[in-house]
Amino acid sequence: MLQTDLLTLEQVIEARHSVRKYDPQAVIPKEDLQEILRLAAQAPSSWNLQHWRFLVVTDQAVKEKLLPIANGQQQVVDAFATIIILGDLEADKSARPVYEGAVAKGTMSQQVADTLIGQIEGAYAANPALARDEAIRNASFAAMQLMLAAKAKGYDTCPMGGFNRDTLIEALNIPSRYLPTLMITLGKASAAAHPSDRFDLTQLVIENQF
Repeated sequence: MLQTDLLTLEQVIEARHSVRKYDPQAVIPKEDLQEILRLAAQAPSSWNLQHWRFLVVTDQAVKEKLLPIANGQQQVVDAFATIIILGDLEADKSARPVYEGAVAKGTMSQQVADTLIGQIEGAYAANPALARDEAIRNASFAAMQLMLAAKAKGYDTCPMGGFNRDTLIEALNIPSRYLPTLMITLGKASAAAHPSDRFDLTQLVIENQF
């Protein structure tokens, strides 16, 4: 088996599969978990608003609470952590701290910062659907990056969309600002992922136009 610290990016991408059976005794050291989350947070985002938040559930009692919410999928209990990816529906409020921080560091002029903040606030005010679209889109970038970072460190993941969002929000007291977009289980596999077939690029790639 390849040593995970020697994997190339290509090998990490090819090695990552959705794992649904986890070793409930496996523990992820805190420093590994923090590094996975740090790397996930390096994902790109519109206007650098960093629309994601990571609700990390490791407490066994809370994971048991998630089981019926996730339609009885045992992986949310057996994995070391179930990470709920939240999209920020009010990411426009992050514009000022993000850009004022850049101005303070000398990486952006005040004029550019003011222009960008105005663009963001105007876009969010003019199009109410933008907030949800951007929350889901940008949180998804971080979710994929989290799964690749986990695999690079020798851990397994599975993205999950099969859960009751409203019940989850109520059970974990998630503020209305944040939209749960995905659950990701994170741990050590106890059984290999099911193999999956992939379309050939001839079925996926359209050159220039239809």
